[in-house]
This record gives sequence, structure tokens and C-alpha cells, in this order.
Amino acid sequence: MTTAPSPRRQILLGALLPAFIFSVGAGAMIPILAPFAVERGATLAVAGIIAAMLPLGQILADLPAGALAARVGDRRAMLLAAGAAALGFLAAGLAPSLLTLGAAVALVGAANAVFHLARHSYLTEVTPVHQRARVLSTLGGVHRIGQFIGPFLGAGVIVLGDLRAVFALALLTAVAAGVTVLLAPEIDTRPARAPGVARAGFAQVIATHRDLLLTLGMASMLVGAIRGARQQVLPLWGEHIGLDPTTISLLFGLAGGIDMLLFYPAGKIMDRFGRLWIGVPSMICLGLAMALVPLAHSVPVLAGVAVLLGLSNGLGSGVMMTIASDIAPSDARPQFLGAWRLMQDLGIAAGPLTLAAGAALGSLAAGIWVASAMGPLASAGLLRWLPRYSVHASRRTRRAAGLE
Repeated sequence: MTTAPSPRRQILLGALLPAFIFSVGAGAMIPILAPFAVERGATLAVAGIIAAMLPLGQILADLPAGALAARVGDRRAMLLAAGAAALGFLAAGLAPSLLTLGAAVALVGAANAVFHLARHSYLTEVTPVHQRARVLSTLGGVHRIGQFIGPFLGAGVIVLGDLRAVFALALLTAVAAGVTVLLAPEIDTRPARAPGVARAGFAQVIATHRDLLLTLGMASMLVGAIRGARQQVLPLWGEHIGLDPTTISLLFGLAGGIDMLLFYPAGKIMDRFGRLWIGVPSMICLGLAMALVPLAHSVPVLAGVAVLLGLSNGLGSGVMMTIASDIAPSDARPQFLGAWRLMQDLGIAAGPLTLAAGAALGSLAAGIWVASAMGPLASAGLLRWLPRYSVHASRRTRRAAGLE
């Protein structure tokens, strides 16, 4: 007689612990990409292109990641992603040329897309719906914690060696993440299909859910855009007002540290009251906090704004993953999540470009204010469209569906 695996063990070993370990490696690598490329003869412009290969690889892999998870299952997809990431870290550390380095970084970005999507799909399958927001908010929280710790561990290994040592650390984390997934109870998370029915393709999934993706999906893209801008706004504005790199790094770290504090309370609120109770206020607050950045011309004021940015973004931890899990069709979940993540990642890429466009046109402040407007616009989109597609939007929609 076999004992059914504990849901907590499934969640911890199947997604949360591997997510934390995987994020540590990525967090360690990101800050040293540009310096590592410059050491190997790259100009600053080329180094920037190499660093940009990470998000580019992720965007290009979003849709294929959904197809892979649908075909082999979420657990196997995570294992393949961990292996690909390990290969990418190894190739980057040993890269004989800048072209090889760029390709290796793109491979890591693609592996990151597969790993993220597969663990999201896995948790959607194994988590009871009344606990979904808490679990997915925790997933967002451990990702933030891993990326916060990673640069410090990377700095520690650099002291013991050179920049290549960071890629060795990242390689070990990728292997460790894969081993942790192997220890998790194996369940088949591939969408069930009736005999003789072909697996849904992306064109079919997108056509079936076109209205959803063009409405609620656009709100998701706006959320990604303001979050992408948030990652760059403090370094850019700090440089604009003449702060030294150390101070900018401390302010960025302060925002990142605050960002990690609210993920579990946010999940509890969403599980109890509905997703709008977190999605709407977090985006409004994030937009307001970002709008204050151009008004900060001293370190203490900018530090206060950094705290507000961290609190606002932390409040929304896991909200878009939770919404995606709520609305994903059970018979084509990975494919749908791939399309959803593509829209978010396109938004994340567009956010920094908005800031850059403002700076290029002569007003970084104007670019920041345009980006800040995406927060309230995202909130309006969620208010307008989420109740139409999700019974978990609020307690009112749950009562209307007979769930309360």
C-alpha cells in the first residue's frame, strides 16, 4: 500500500525550493554580465547587447515553453530547463568569444522561461484553488528572495576567484534546482485529452481565447510594463541627479529588500477577498510611487520613494500568476500560460524602453511619468475585465458563481 504524497511536499520540493535555488544563480549572474563582457574586449554598447540577450531569450522561448510543458509534463520540463541553464552557465563561463557568450546568455534566458512556466503550471495543478494565491504569492516571494541573495553570493565568490567563479556558482544552483525537482513526488500534469483528440496548438489556443488576450491580456501587459520600468527607474534617476554607483546600488537594494516583505499577506488577502483586492491597489500605488521619482533630488527623499516602490510592488507579488492560473483552460493550460507570459514579458521589455525614449527625447522625467501612468491604466483594465473572466475576481463574483 502506498501513501499519497503530501501536498506541502509536492509544493515545496516541486516548485518553491527549486525556484529559490534557480533564482539565486540567475541573480548572481545578472550584475556581472556587462563587466564580464567588457573584460573580454566588448565595448559598453556590445556589453549592453549581451546583457539584453537574457530577456530576449526568455521572450523567444515563452511560446515554445508552453508547447514543451504540454508535451512532456511540467516536472520533466523543469528538469530539461535546469539542464539547459547549467549548460548555458558553463558555456558563458568558458566562452571563447563574445558571440558565444551572447548565445550562452540567450540559452539561459530560454531555460528561465521554460522553468518559470513549468513551475507555474505545476503549482496550478497541485494547489487547491482556495490556497492558490498564497502559494503563487509565495512563489513570487521566493523568486524575489533568490534574486536578492544571488548578487551577494556572487560578490563573495568573486573575492575567492574572478568573474568566472560566478558562472560556476550559477552552474551549481542549476544542478541543485534540478536535483530538488527530482526529489519531488512525480505526478502527470499534462492536460488530459480524450482519445483521438489532437493536442491543442498555440494558434488554436490563441484563437479560442482571443477576446480574453486582447482585453485582460492587455492589462497584464501594462502590469509587466510598469514592473519592467520599476527595475530601471532608480538606477537611471540616480545617475541623472549625480549619485555615485554605491549609493545607487544601496537604494536599489533597499527597494528589493522591502519588496520581499508582503508576499504572504498579499496571497491571504487574495484567497479571502478576491484578486482585485490586491491587483488594483498594488498597481495604483506603484504608479503613484513611480510618479514621485522625478520629484526626488536628494538621497533621503529618493530612499523614501524606493521604500514606496518596494512596498507597492511587493504588495502585488504573485497576483498575475494567480490570475493566469484562474483563467487558464484545463485542457490547454501550458499553451495558454505561454501566451500569457509572452504578453507580460513584452510589457516588461517595453517598460525600460519607455524610460529610454524619454531620456533620448530630452526628458527622463517625462518618460518616468508616462511609465507611471501604466499602473492606474492596468488597474482600470483589471477592474473592467477580470470579473468577466474569473469567478475569483472578488467575493461578489464568487457569490454570483455559488462559491460562497
